[in-house]
Amino acid sequence: MVLAELADLVLPAACAGCGAERVRLSYGACADCVTALESLRPRAAVPSPPPAGFPDCVAVGAYSGPLRGALLAYKEKGRHRLARPLGMLLAGAVSALAPRDRQVTLVPVPSTAAARRERYGDHMARLADHAARRLRAAGYRVNVVQPLRALPRPDSTSLEASERATVAVNSLRMMPRMSNPLRDGRSRGTLVVADDIVTTGATLAAVTRRLEEADMQVTGAAVLAATELRKIRPGICL
Repeated sequence: MVLAELADLVLPAACAGCGAERVRLSYGACADCVTALESLRPRAAVPSPPPAGFPDCVAVGAYSGPLRGALLAYKEKGRHRLARPLGMLLAGAVSALAPRDRQVTLVPVPSTAAARRERYGDHMARLADHAARRLRAAGYRVNVVQPLRALPRPDSTSLEASERATVAVNSLRMMPRMSNPLRDGRSRGTLVVADDIVTTGATLAAVTRRLEEADMQVTGAAVLAATELRKIRPGICL
């Protein structure tokens, strides 16, 4: 349970979910936020409109409330121990895409060198590792690979959708001599891209394109949160 993971954290007094200055035992989040996080059920998240090449995507929840607060605390406030409970939530989204009887390859969206420096490491790699541990404990065969590297890219907030997609694709490169992790037993493998937030869908579409150019067939994408620009519809639930 998310509660059990949060209970292990020795964190500042402020709740990771809502920021309230209250402590209940050693929880990283208050009881109300824990209840809200535990009630989330992964669902299909579809951009409106979807960018070309956008994969099937499952999000744990909307980018709001305690989920948004916990993500911001993890990414922007240095509360890295939240990676474990957040990775647990991410594992739920992955399991909605991946059959238990197939090998699962998890590919976290890469961070730029600047982002890794700012956040003291690759925040998505940490989340993917914790998600993989949770899935293995549930009986999945999972490995985490990173065949991509992210180059610096300009701010795309003012760009049109097509321009944003071009910037996203051009910022990604395949690692030299990176082999296809699904080349052996290809028909049995499931490749899932993992990210924290889907906003326009451009990044997930770009990662999918680069992987498929290298003959890596993407099954879908698992994310923690989808912004209000996304339409989250019932359909894929645990």
